[in-house]
Amino acid sequence: MGLLDIVKPGVVLGDDVTKVFQYAKENGFAIPAVNCTSTSTINAALEAARQVNSPIIIQFSNGGAAFVAGKGIDNKNQQASILGAVSGAHHVHRMAAAYGVIAMVHTDHCAKKLLPWVSGCLDEGEKFYKEHGYPLFSSHMLDLSEESHEENVETCKEYLTRMAKMNMTLEMEIGITGGEEDGVDNSNVSSDRLYSTKEDIQLVYETLTPVSDKFNIAAAFGNVHGVYKPGNVKLRPEILAGFQDHIKELKGTGDKPVTFVFHGGSGSEPEHIATAIKAGVVKMNIDTDTQWAYWSGLRDFYEGNKDYLQGQIGNPKGEDKPNKSYYDPRKWVRESELAMIARLVTAYENLNCVG
Repeated sequence: MGLLDIVKPGVVLGDDVTKVFQYAKENGFAIPAVNCTSTSTINAALEAARQVNSPIIIQFSNGGAAFVAGKGIDNKNQQASILGAVSGAHHVHRMAAAYGVIAMVHTDHCAKKLLPWVSGCLDEGEKFYKEHGYPLFSSHMLDLSEESHEENVETCKEYLTRMAKMNMTLEMEIGITGGEEDGVDNSNVSSDRLYSTKEDIQLVYETLTPVSDKFNIAAAFGNVHGVYKPGNVKLRPEILAGFQDHIKELKGTGDKPVTFVFHGGSGSEPEHIATAIKAGVVKMNIDTDTQWAYWSGLRDFYEGNKDYLQGQIGNPKGEDKPNKSYYDPRKWVRESELAMIARLVTAYENLNCVG
């Protein structure tokens, strides 16, 4: 039985989100979660998913969502980030079914100072739910890993309680992902905080399960945002299997009772990815690598057509020859999309997520 026998193409929500993640866990693959900043990057992600006949998670960071709204919108009280995330979500709802792919809509890292952003997205989501009977977003992510574990988990419980009324999924982080992303800099965090413990996972599991089973954990196993030279990052995804065994033995559950996600996936070695998937990782975030791919597509187009991009008129074919077909944004933006698609196909292969 394939995934399309379980859920239909389009944005998956509620119980279907759980079904997709469970199917991934049982069949040994993880889904790429791509940070998007525009309809162009959304469409490229959807096209990549269609190309490999596999699901995709479209996610927006706080800054990425604000960029979707446009730099001309003031982000006072998170209004641009809320508007951009909502606008992006509507675009995915419109386009995912048209592309014929299974997609989720997700908001990425939300630190404590950014909680009004997710609260605003939930306000909009509740309005949408009241009108349509289903939520606008598949899931939201809270990253309170810089706070005490108690505050982190209790805040997540509060938000999950609210989200459960719409049958939504919460993603949370316990233990810190190093590096820098979207203005949150954990580059100088002590190394011991980069690895979660079995007690951390137990605390999350025991606090959230009574509210809802729809939660995923971004456990820390040395993950770092961004790309670094080999050897500089000490990933230990094997500890995730130990966490699964601990909860299984403690609670008498079946295999892999915890649904894990992999943050800081860009630049990771394939063997580390495979180990993480084997331990129950069903989602891997990708941002830095797709940003570079998008840029490299533009750079390569410019380098290959430089003589046609020095003015509106005049090129090697003649001083009066127009260059519009080269500087038309549809031309070079498309080259960026194609490069991003190619990088995502590689990610799908690494995640064993090719249909």
